[in-house]
Amino acid sequence: MSSYADILSSDAPLDLRLSESELETTRDHLVSFIQETVDAAGAEGATLGVSGGIDSTTTAHLAVEALGTDGLHGLVMPSEVNDPDIMSDAERVAEDLGIAYDVIEIQPIAEQVFDAMPEAAESRMATGNVYVRTRAVLNYFVANAENRVVLGTGNRAEAMTGYFTKYGDQAVDCNPIGGLYKQQVRQLAAYMGVDHELVMQTPTAGMWSGQTDEAEMGLSYDQLDAILALHIDGPLSTAATVRQLDGVDREAIERVEQLVAASEHKRAMPPAPDPLGL
Repeated sequence: MSSYADILSSDAPLDLRLSESELETTRDHLVSFIQETVDAAGAEGATLGVSGGIDSTTTAHLAVEALGTDGLHGLVMPSEVNDPDIMSDAERVAEDLGIAYDVIEIQPIAEQVFDAMPEAAESRMATGNVYVRTRAVLNYFVANAENRVVLGTGNRAEAMTGYFTKYGDQAVDCNPIGGLYKQQVRQLAAYMGVDHELVMQTPTAGMWSGQTDEAEMGLSYDQLDAILALHIDGPLSTAATVRQLDGVDREAIERVEQLVAASEHKRAMPPAPDPLGL
């Protein structure tokens, strides 16, 4: 079991951890948010893709507090590129929480898509996105059949930088942890009793073998959180942010600015032309 106070990495450039009272308030607020979302939809509960990652695990814990064990249906959806140990973690999370869950192998479904367009299947990014979007289809398939809402697992760092698949892992009805930086998600998870090994597990979207979030983004989540908090969400200039954060240079800040700008379309409704007023 992890202490909620000991999740800060030694090289984290900024401490974004919440106080104990803030953690309690945050947990209660997110639990209420899930309850209210389900009630407003007239739904009977929620579905959640349980991946074994910390975002999914934290959301699952919040959902059980909000809805009870009968109120959450977990889906474990491995493909051939997923690490079996992480998929085992996903099942362990579901079993520890006592929720009903199904394991659905998505490789045969994805292969039907790949076979339909073999040329497109040569693109690693395109095939990775097929896996993610297949999971979204299954989440909604089960949710529609059981009158449930689909819970998302995206955090603020991912949302701001567009680190998600459009119409994939953000094809959801709500994002309970969408306002929390990654460091705060880890802390909240530890506060709620999640094992330390899961709290500090290397994040991966599981889009291809060996893929990790931080390698793909080109910087660590701690660096990303800090730049977002001080420069993108906060008031500091680039120069002031560099002075404030050890180990963060101008290039890292420019990288985050580029990620935020390039992913703006992911955070908005698809555009349409202005009406002609005829």
